[in-house]
Amino acid sequence: MDFLFQSIDGRVLVKATPVLVFVLGILAIAYRYYSAFLAARVLCLNDSNPTPAVRLADGQNFHVTNRWVLFGHHFAAISGAGPLIGPVLALQYGYLPGLLWLVVGVCLAGAVQDMVVLAASVRRDGKSLAEIVRVEMGPWAHAVASSAILFIVIIALAGLGFVVVKALGGEKVALPATMVLTPSQGTAFKKLDGENAWLVPAGATIQMPGDGGRFIRPEPFTLQVTDGAMPVSGSAPWVLPAGASQVIPGSSWGLFTIACTIPIALLVSAHMYWFRPGRVLEASLLGGVLVLGATWLGSFVPGSRFESWFQLSQGQTVFVLCAYGFIASILPVWLLLCPRDYISSFLKIGTIALLVVGTCLANPLLLHRPVEPVFASGGPTFKGGMFPFVFICVMCGAVSGFHSLVSSGTTPKMVGREKDIRLIGYGSMLLEGVVAVVALIAAASLDPRLYYDINVDLRRVPEFQGQIDRLHQELGQAGNIQHLTIAQVEERVEETLRGRVGGAVTLAVGMAQILTKPLEELGLKDATLFGYWKYWYHFAIMFEALFILTTIDTGTRIARYLVQETMGRLHPAFGRPAWIPGAILASGLVTLAWGALVATGSIDTIWPMFGIANQLLAVVALATVAVMLSGTSRRGYLWVLVGPMLFVLSTTMTAGYQMVVIRFPAMMQQPATRLAGTLSLAATIFVITTVAVFLVFATARIMAKWSMKGDSESF
Repeated sequence: MDFLFQSIDGRVLVKATPVLVFVLGILAIAYRYYSAFLAARVLCLNDSNPTPAVRLADGQNFHVTNRWVLFGHHFAAISGAGPLIGPVLALQYGYLPGLLWLVVGVCLAGAVQDMVVLAASVRRDGKSLAEIVRVEMGPWAHAVASSAILFIVIIALAGLGFVVVKALGGEKVALPATMVLTPSQGTAFKKLDGENAWLVPAGATIQMPGDGGRFIRPEPFTLQVTDGAMPVSGSAPWVLPAGASQVIPGSSWGLFTIACTIPIALLVSAHMYWFRPGRVLEASLLGGVLVLGATWLGSFVPGSRFESWFQLSQGQTVFVLCAYGFIASILPVWLLLCPRDYISSFLKIGTIALLVVGTCLANPLLLHRPVEPVFASGGPTFKGGMFPFVFICVMCGAVSGFHSLVSSGTTPKMVGREKDIRLIGYGSMLLEGVVAVVALIAAASLDPRLYYDINVDLRRVPEFQGQIDRLHQELGQAGNIQHLTIAQVEERVEETLRGRVGGAVTLAVGMAQILTKPLEELGLKDATLFGYWKYWYHFAIMFEALFILTTIDTGTRIARYLVQETMGRLHPAFGRPAWIPGAILASGLVTLAWGALVATGSIDTIWPMFGIANQLLAVVALATVAVMLSGTSRRGYLWVLVGPMLFVLSTTMTAGYQMVVIRFPAMMQQPATRLAGTLSLAATIFVITTVAVFLVFATARIMAKWSMKGDSESF
């Protein structure tokens, strides 16, 4: 039974491989039977119906594509950072709520939405979701839906961008005055070169002001103080003055590797279109090898003369990310966007396969509790309770409205046969569900102590230290089986990890642990294992960033088109996507909007906003196809759409109400977060209001169609 579970200190700990195999079995059953039911009974897919790729073939936008190639393209387009980050952040509630929602949600909601929206677009000449709304519900509903989609995309881009910024950018975290630092025996504070910087040795005891708690920091860290401030002696307790802060350096290795993917994508583009035209597979393999090489080359950046070039602050990282999104949305798609898709699709599918194999070989214990009572009402990643926020935190991987933009974007213009919609729409979403489950397992296999060391913002340690101490006390030895401290992990990966909230760093550590564990079984020396640890960690950061950057350049381009379409009503030239001045202005407005949210927000405000906006877009998509289905003789199957739509709507509106009534007003009361609270409140209210208005249009249209005789061909 050791393969299934293990009993430690009175706790029964489940192992990962049986969980993963069980989930894969459920997903396989769902694909075999439920997707077949949707294809045959609800959508009546028929290969004798010519698709837009056949009827409207032009060699550019509309062209028949091999079903497996299109499957890879579609998966690369829909799989952003959401399925990687959401399950990691939701782990504060325990691993079981997120796992159940992923399995049930992806089978009955997410994959259904993706497949049905793709079918609807194929049946409507490859039209976008907004254009389908115009045809089905008229110009007013189209205006409301377009506004909602635009704001939702901007909020989604902010959520994804924030993850990159927290993983790569450096920052200074203010420490409270009168906090006491006491070096461990035999160690002392050390003055560093630079502006009033000191090295606090490993093992220092931290005494927070008042009743804030007392704990030990096993890792060394850099402290910056005001002019003239210094300890009484190198080994005596130091009462910090006002203005002290901890310095968290940016990841020069990670930023270098990610920066290299841009010229690599341009080189792949040149290879495909100029050097070796048409050799897509060859170019993609070349790009994959170069990306792996860039990850290895990045290890030489820290400590070199180039380190300062790539060690950016959070503000600088936000600027660089916005600049990338702005430029990528203007460049021709074949120059940067398509080559990046080719590279990322290979790396995404290959890495997920590697993680599945690595998980099966390592078979790690899931060290977190199935349901975590300590943080059931909220914790360091989310302040809200398990319901509804586990459904908001875990979105991509279960159901994602953003996918509807892809399913009604480029993909329907390349489908060769209607029956391929089942594989491409339903199958791709199931694969994203696998990505999310593997991410959850990787994070749940980390010691809870290490998880919370990474995921508690340094500014909020006093707020949660009591709950964390209680959690560790309840877990006992079963909560620290690996005896792996954050100091040891930081030494292995050569990065500062404490307080790196956002989920990306936690997942990277979990991936590094799983992929290195089989090598530990071979008896390799620690020095060799440490080398693999740091390589896998930075490979994981690059892997996550590829997911995010692909979504950022695609999302910024989609939002730019929506802005240009709106501006085109003021002046026809702005409505032409190829008109450079219009493209520059629209891209600038979009980038400024999501960049401002990233710069002023935090993970516990941006990610809930992202989840609410993304799920509401799923409501819009499901309502739109419900309107289409209500006019057919198959209207009796509306439950496959209305059921998940109502569930998602209930959880999302509940979360939105709590954020609007409680969370954002509380932020607006504090001067430091007043701007972020105001922006978040305005954006969330706007999105909720527009979706509510849209649902009124959709309900009226469904009732009108229901009173008419259904036409089996109208869908």
